[in-house]
Amino acid sequence: MNIGFIGLGNMGGPMAANLAKAGHNVTGFDMADVSIEGVEMAASAAEAVTDQDVVITMLPNGAILRSVAAEIIPAMKRGAVFIDCSTVDVDSARAVAADAEAASLLPVDAPVSGGVGGAQAGTLTFMAGGSDAGFKKAEPLFEVMGQKAVHCGGPGAGQSAKICNNMILGATMIATCEAFALADKLGLDRQKMFDVVSTSSGYSWSMNAYCPAPGVGPQSPADNDYKPGFAAELMLKDLRLSQQAAASADADTPMGRWPKRFTPALSKRKAARGAISRPCCRGSKSAGADNHITSRNKRAASLLAACLRFLRFLRRNPQLGKVSATETGACAFYLHQNARIP
Repeated sequence: MNIGFIGLGNMGGPMAANLAKAGHNVTGFDMADVSIEGVEMAASAAEAVTDQDVVITMLPNGAILRSVAAEIIPAMKRGAVFIDCSTVDVDSARAVAADAEAASLLPVDAPVSGGVGGAQAGTLTFMAGGSDAGFKKAEPLFEVMGQKAVHCGGPGAGQSAKICNNMILGATMIATCEAFALADKLGLDRQKMFDVVSTSSGYSWSMNAYCPAPGVGPQSPADNDYKPGFAAELMLKDLRLSQQAAASADADTPMGRWPKRFTPALSKRKAARGAISRPCCRGSKSAGADNHITSRNKRAASLLAACLRFLRFLRRNPQLGKVSATETGACAFYLHQNARIP
């Protein structure tokens, strides 16, 4: 099969290599100067997809996906399958699928689970959305690149499944870490804690396969001095996508919001440690930047306080009726700038 592959990074590169090893003719393109064994490199994305039976993309976010899709869809031949394996927002996935269908293509959104190790080993799980015809044509390629593919529904269903899955992961991982911290404080042996929870109602992937306590359960980053596996920044990206989808679908997901609040702090700890180790020079450019950040944080905290005061004001005055979150924020900002609510 003739395949065009756009995005040959840590995930896309191994996936394209596995397709080439399986005997497919793969033409690739990436903005970086990369070389993938068995993959012929093209000078542009449009060139990589011309006359291909299948085109696969693995890109960082929805905005880039939309931009690349606008470039390659006109260059693709009618009836070709367009498989996007990126993890992006549902709205972008559906918009790109609509454009592809209008060009007589078969779009399939198929984000993956399994990380770089799964991409290299060909053991990824694909969550696919699209037509039955599109999934059927893509399925043999999923079998090369992964160990499982689930057809979740129409366009955007694959992204929806991935986002929901990772929202669960974010919440359960934090709860699991906190439970071990509590167990330590209570004097409970970590192995005993694992033996109980891993076979009880607290069972989860975070506990049983990715246990955050070193020396307990299967091998995990905790047994490798907590060196990064799935980066906190990527977890934060997925949690933001889940909340973006929740807002778009008018779904209330308070537990999904909580992990999103904690993850940025985790992703910044390494940078913070580096900043502490560097000497500060009075009057330096970096010191000025730090002052700007501090000032911005103070303004944000002041605005948050104004929002809370406004919400208390609404509770005391129910006759004002319900207002949207946007209206609440706008009113709070106005009050913050012009008045104070006691």
